[in-house]
Amino acid sequence: MRRCAPTLSRLSVLASVLAACGGDTGTTDAVQVQVRDSAGVRIVEYAGVPEVEAQFSLAAEPLYRHGVDPGDYEFLLVEAGRLFPDGGAVVAEWYGEVVVLSPDGATHEVLARVGEGPGEVISPYAVFVPGQNSVLVADNRLSRLTLFAGDSVARIVSLPRAGHFGVAGIGSSGELWLWDRYPYRSWVDIEGEWLAGHMTLFDIATGALDTVASYDHYPRQRSEQPWPIIHPIGEVAVAAGRFVHTRSDRPEITWRLPDGRLSQVVRWRPEPNLLAEELLENGEAYNRMIGRLNYGVSDARLEEIIQEDMDRYRAMIGQPIPFFSTPFADADGNIWLPSYRPAYPEEGSPYTVISPDGKWLGKVETPPRFRILDVTGDLVLGVLRDDLDIQNVVVYGLISTRSSDR
Repeated sequence: MRRCAPTLSRLSVLASVLAACGGDTGTTDAVQVQVRDSAGVRIVEYAGVPEVEAQFSLAAEPLYRHGVDPGDYEFLLVEAGRLFPDGGAVVAEWYGEVVVLSPDGATHEVLARVGEGPGEVISPYAVFVPGQNSVLVADNRLSRLTLFAGDSVARIVSLPRAGHFGVAGIGSSGELWLWDRYPYRSWVDIEGEWLAGHMTLFDIATGALDTVASYDHYPRQRSEQPWPIIHPIGEVAVAAGRFVHTRSDRPEITWRLPDGRLSQVVRWRPEPNLLAEELLENGEAYNRMIGRLNYGVSDARLEEIIQEDMDRYRAMIGQPIPFFSTPFADADGNIWLPSYRPAYPEEGSPYTVISPDGKWLGKVETPPRFRILDVTGDLVLGVLRDDLDIQNVVVYGLISTRSSDR
């Protein structure tokens, strides 16, 4: 039987040395941290970037890898995935099918095929696992959420028919927590420096929408300027019953309650993040893979497009780039921030992990060409792209690095 390592929540409790609210000051490996309360808002400020050893890491070898053996599902471009309590997984392809993997990764079943009928999908972008035998699939093109019980459709919920809405989470009462995945209007020559996005609650019983807060979503883009190949973005996740907002050019995370009230802010002070040549190493190969799937042009023309893009990236070497890419929350409410990578930001990226109370839990390294989809308990689900650009779904154990646990 596989030995379970401590979950992140237990590691967080064991390692927690943050002072309680009220203006206390402490240090974390020579980096000063101040925690205070401001009108009911918990504020955690680090004087720099804590250089702490992560108290957990990915195991050296995966527990299973699906996509390499005869009879495995052939993944083209994985969009999202979640772990089941027993270690199995559900994975959604970008403009493709939804697939369920067994706990040992040896077998698979197609849960939802491509189509517009009940139980079918066109562009699934998020999946949720309410329990061992249930899966929720959010579909952008069909504007609906489908609940599967086992391999059967239990319920279909129509989402607001607006292309910008995305499901970030499911509330305890069954309400949907929405955010603006795409701009609902042009961000060219907008008033102000940022186009606002919105955190919204959707009552599936009544169809009522309740916008509870706004946030910086896309930066202003002037019509006379070329589209920047690298630009910051504001994004939203849901963690342990709270909205979480980040802006990729700002070293800060904010947490909001379901009614939109600000509850916590964590800030740190890194050095400027500048684009370096080594960050482009995997970008060309990834762009080529995407181009083969989507562009529909000759190999010669595709190569021209790829080199044009890479030239634009190289022209920015030495210039500031975002600090991180798309964040996600694990099952314990910790926030994982992947270090920014051009072309495909998360792939091969180290992840900085911050606990629900703002504790800096360290940086988790990942294998090259690996992207994390979900972290639940002592398991990490992700996608590994091999040297032939074939995507495999991989599950690693998450192990404690504390000396007493070795």
